[in-house]
Amino acid sequence: MNNARERARREGRAFTEDDIYSYYQSRSSTNDVQTMLMALSAAVMLADGKVLRSELDFVKAFFAQQFGRAFNRNSLQTLKQFLDSGNIPLQQICQDIRLRMPQEARVHLVHYLFAIAKADGVVSESELNVVRNIANMLGIPQVEFESLKNMFYRDVDSDYKILGIEPTATDDEVKKAYRQMAIKFHPDKVAQMGEEFQKGAKEKFQKIQEAYESIKKNRGFK
Repeated sequence: MNNARERARREGRAFTEDDIYSYYQSRSSTNDVQTMLMALSAAVMLADGKVLRSELDFVKAFFAQQFGRAFNRNSLQTLKQFLDSGNIPLQQICQDIRLRMPQEARVHLVHYLFAIAKADGVVSESELNVVRNIANMLGIPQVEFESLKNMFYRDVDSDYKILGIEPTATDDEVKKAYRQMAIKFHPDKVAQMGEEFQKGAKEKFQKIQEAYESIKKNRGFK
């Protein structure tokens, strides 16, 4: 990134989104998933105008757990470069991710971004808007985005929204929706993508189960 900045300075022009995307491409060619996650992580962390310690600690812990020795000081420097850039080219990066990842993996990626936003205990409106924008650019269907959102940004109907149905659904419709979601988002669906997606997949699957159990309890059916 510093080389790109220096090149822009020598050429007498402003440091642009294209410069940042060139940096992203040079890193993602060798780091792939790590660099993708770092770029989008930085966008969410910057959403409300400040990078919180709780968010940074969450991201560092996630990367350390998921990537092990592959996550090191150089990795943190990459994250810092995105945070310092101030102008992350989300449209280009999301287009690149859509070419590289199946939809199942992209859904779990949005789940991870919501987890960053919730690291300080609450998802702010600005963070929600950034995650929604990223989800749209990643091609995540609205019903699936609403399911993810309601795992972190809850209201009285969140359990139903997690299952992708309305509160007026019949008991049989609730059961059918749960079965469909459980099959569609079972962690085995992203097993081939590597360990970096497994933790988020398991957490999402658990949220689906919890929503179903809550509805069952409230309605009194088995």
